[in-house]
Amino acid sequence: MKKTVVVILIVAALFAAYTFGVRPLVAQYQAEQASAESDETAVAVGPSFNADSAFSFCAAQCNFGPRPMNSEAHEACGEWIAEKFRSFGCQVVTQRADLRGYDGTMLKSTNIMARFRPELTTRILLCAHWDSRPWADNDPDEANHRKPILAANDAASGVAVMLEVARLLPDSLSIGVDFVCFDAEDWGTPQWYEGEDPGDSWALGAQYFAANLPEGYEARYGILLDMVGGQGARFYQEGVSLQYAPAIVEKVWRAARSAGYGSFFPMDSGGFITDDHVPLNRTAHIPTIDIIPYYPDCQQSSFGPTWHTLSDDMQHIDRNTLKAVGQTLIQVLFTEK
Repeated sequence: MKKTVVVILIVAALFAAYTFGVRPLVAQYQAEQASAESDETAVAVGPSFNADSAFSFCAAQCNFGPRPMNSEAHEACGEWIAEKFRSFGCQVVTQRADLRGYDGTMLKSTNIMARFRPELTTRILLCAHWDSRPWADNDPDEANHRKPILAANDAASGVAVMLEVARLLPDSLSIGVDFVCFDAEDWGTPQWYEGEDPGDSWALGAQYFAANLPEGYEARYGILLDMVGGQGARFYQEGVSLQYAPAIVEKVWRAARSAGYGSFFPMDSGGFITDDHVPLNRTAHIPTIDIIPYYPDCQQSSFGPTWHTLSDDMQHIDRNTLKAVGQTLIQVLFTEK
């Protein structure tokens, strides 16, 4: 009987609300939906992003093995990344620094900056971290918690997408693009650490870059890529991005729809993330967004089942995800004025 009463009251309330208040909102929603559908049918621009090529760039990094800070594999992979950008016509500069890790370890860090058309003053910043997590501290098997990960998705995928974008850019592009590969992002305090957490142990390379920008450096805005190759990935709108750069979030999510990949970029919030874009926004004052996956139904991690586990390997990289992110970036760059 109570259920019946509740239903009657709800129906009456909804009728009144629709008559006196909701009807205008419905009209607004329908207009917004029509606008979204218009965006989705917009013509894609720019070259076709080659997911196979990006996949191979991801695999090439993984061929060096795990790439934690202060390792030979880390240094060798960094040299390979710099040389690939040079081969695509970019001017490459490196920013070296000794940074202190959460436990006092001194980390030999190298930020790699590759500049496409450095003579142009209007510039867009694309970035990702390139170091790998030294510990699989989120692995289901506790025996693996102190083993280094291969880091195919976190973070080789972001660098791979940037390399493919750099390969495709024509000299006729009217804007400059800076590809920055941040180091020392993933040396954050591990879950098994029993000491005091300093609280700022993540994104050390980006922190250093933001506080020590190249002289006179400016960028219209930045886009951070983090874990952009995972199976089943969907890229929700991240909280810090919405706080500091809502217009850029709108620009990128609209570009995804125009390029035909709106299903990969839901129009919903995915929470606040501590990542390389935080110091870029707060210290460097470059409005920067984070394209990062959110798995709301994944018990292992909201970043997906392979995050900081030994399963973060090439078998779990999806060309479709690489394509969706890469083509969206192409759409953004080729519609920028």
